[in-house]
Amino acid sequence: MIALDHHFIDEIIREHLQEEVFKGHFGLEKENARVDRDGKLALSPHPAVFGDKLDHPYIKTDFSESQIEMITPVLNSTEEAYHFLETLHDIVTLELKDEYLWTSSNPPKLPTEEEIPIAKMNDPEADQYRMQLAEKYGRKKQLLSGIHINFSFQDSLLNRLHQKLDKSVPYKEFKDEMYLKVARNIIRYRWLLIYLTGASPVFDKTYVERCVHLSHHLDDESHYFPYMNSLRNSMCGYRNQKPYYVSFNTVNDYVQDIRQFITNKQLLSAKELYSSLRLKTTKGEDMLTDLIEHGIEYIELRMIDLNPLSKIGIHHDTLQFIHLFIVFSLFLQDEPLDLEEQKQAHDNVDQLLSEGIKSKIKMGHTMVSMEALALEILDSMMDLLNILKPGDTHNLQVIEQEKKRILNPQTSYASIVKSEIEKSSYSTYHLNQAKLYAKQSLEVGYTFAGYEDLELSTQLLLKAAIKRGIRFEILDRDENFIRLQKGDQIEYVKQATKTSLDSYSTVLIMENKIVTKEVLRTNGIRVPDGEAYANIEEAMSAVENYLGRQIVIKPKSTNFGLGISIFTNEFSREDYRKAFELAFEYDRTVLLEEFMSGKEYRFLVMGDEVVGILHRVPANVLGDGIHTITQLIHEKNKDPLRGKGYKTPLERIQWGDAEQLFLKGQGRSLEDVPASGEIVYLRENSNISTGGDSIDYTDDIPDSYKQFAIKSAKAAGATICGVDMMIDDIRNEATQHNYSIIEINFNPAIHIHCYPYKGKNRKADDKILDLLFEVK
Repeated sequence: MIALDHHFIDEIIREHLQEEVFKGHFGLEKENARVDRDGKLALSPHPAVFGDKLDHPYIKTDFSESQIEMITPVLNSTEEAYHFLETLHDIVTLELKDEYLWTSSNPPKLPTEEEIPIAKMNDPEADQYRMQLAEKYGRKKQLLSGIHINFSFQDSLLNRLHQKLDKSVPYKEFKDEMYLKVARNIIRYRWLLIYLTGASPVFDKTYVERCVHLSHHLDDESHYFPYMNSLRNSMCGYRNQKPYYVSFNTVNDYVQDIRQFITNKQLLSAKELYSSLRLKTTKGEDMLTDLIEHGIEYIELRMIDLNPLSKIGIHHDTLQFIHLFIVFSLFLQDEPLDLEEQKQAHDNVDQLLSEGIKSKIKMGHTMVSMEALALEILDSMMDLLNILKPGDTHNLQVIEQEKKRILNPQTSYASIVKSEIEKSSYSTYHLNQAKLYAKQSLEVGYTFAGYEDLELSTQLLLKAAIKRGIRFEILDRDENFIRLQKGDQIEYVKQATKTSLDSYSTVLIMENKIVTKEVLRTNGIRVPDGEAYANIEEAMSAVENYLGRQIVIKPKSTNFGLGISIFTNEFSREDYRKAFELAFEYDRTVLLEEFMSGKEYRFLVMGDEVVGILHRVPANVLGDGIHTITQLIHEKNKDPLRGKGYKTPLERIQWGDAEQLFLKGQGRSLEDVPASGEIVYLRENSNISTGGDSIDYTDDIPDSYKQFAIKSAKAAGATICGVDMMIDDIRNEATQHNYSIIEINFNPAIHIHCYPYKGKNRKADDKILDLLFEVK
């Protein structure tokens, strides 16, 4: 019954397009109802932090003010789309106050129809449309949520197929037919996708009264239909008042049928056609006219339930399977889809939802076992994969997993969800899932899923941009170079804090420690005394002047604490030489400065204010009387907040030459076993980049010190910079004698202020965007 188009397969192989056919462009749209702490529909407005719900490209509202919609951009793989949706989910979750994202496609506990808030779009046409939907279908049905998957093949693939298969027709017509073929086969066999992705078997008693009355109940609140795995796709779900069948044989017929339903007042607009699949174009605002003019540019699958077993509502394997199903639909033998076959396809969905996968359905003039046909389809998918991509074990396993859900219905998502609900109730189960996922989002709140290779500060800036509806593009991943765009304004940013706000000369001043000190000293700011050396011999000739003194040796141009050695205790000529050798690895000029007393604090200056202040505790371990220092370092580095390359809030502690040299100054080695409760410091310098801990002091340090930090930044002409200040005692106000500026950094990490080891998030990422896009 399922027949592959082997002629088409042969053409793909002959043209070496096997890889190309499995590529494409992907976009995801996800709706979630917001609920309060008790699992009831949240009646609060759309969160103001996300700005204009009409213009925001990523975070909008759906029908109700209580219903958030998340939209990914068009991406080049299912993995990228999945991770972007995960990040959107995390961003939204972390901005909700005492609310959660409901994990089911079915609504939570609902108030009366009239109390459900319709989204206020500040657009008369959009507002009127929502009111009309409310009157026609009721507000409760409009709260059903799900995931839409947008897909297109690569133009390069379609162009080559057009050249080889049928140059006699215009490219637009050829492309349309490719998508129409896929659409027809998905319409025919969508019952299988609904079975495999259905995850909304139970609903609350506050849902539509007629559906509650017809259903069974698990408890006083939780209702269900015996075989229904997806309420959303059923007669009680997200459907038109009656089936509206439109042609998928040509674009003209598709458009004409929809227009006829609108003319006859059966549909308010094309958007009201709640079809499982829509033909879409990206051009213009009139979808139907643009389809005729530009042709099909992508298809939209609309029948996918939110899966409560996944934090974001869908597993990546599910997304991969749907992609494979779309590709498979292109390779099936195909005939025009007449009205009778469309009715059969609609009835087959109802048969699945009323009788289950073990029932029979009508295909053509034959009644067939739904289970047997499902297995035949999946076997054909595996056959196609083996022909086009032999050895692709991962995708074969994805299909094999779906076969198991057919053979063992108790392993389907809907069955698992129903089983879990039976242990408590519909509302309790989904609320607990929502709270669990909120906790998971909090734990990874600093990462941008799929962009973990970027520096963490850049990840945070991108997430802040998404939250505000600022579009972004990665220009150079290795350099963390991005482009931000809001309306007509474009900003180029490197490593989060290198922006148009600071001039090149300002960067050069801060980069050169000799120049920095002179600029600050000229402006009446206290800096440490010292000397500069151009080679080891010159430095060694002065060693006698510094033996027995507290000194700092560091490269002239450095960042992240690289090449710095600090001696506060007795040191030898050999130690002195080794420190200079280390520093000369990073620069041709090395500074020797007096060590300034007190504790070191990092002031993050942005514009005319100090956004955050951290005391950075040098890399250290806490002894337990059992393990060596090396072993304690290894254990502390297991903390998931610690990583490498500035992609986590804290850096892993190293045990290189600098650490061993510092331990030697304390009469220790890496093999020592510290006493229980003893803190052993591994470095004098307190940079987070060398394994230090960050403790927020923004609210504890007097304003007088903040003014010196701002004055230092202005002296260098800097808008964004990190000012490192030594302070004798923060309990005392600043004077000309109890502080010293030891460095100004032109590229300060912001993640340490957003996610300190101890303290609160100072929202430095948001402040950068304030300066770039609002305070010009």
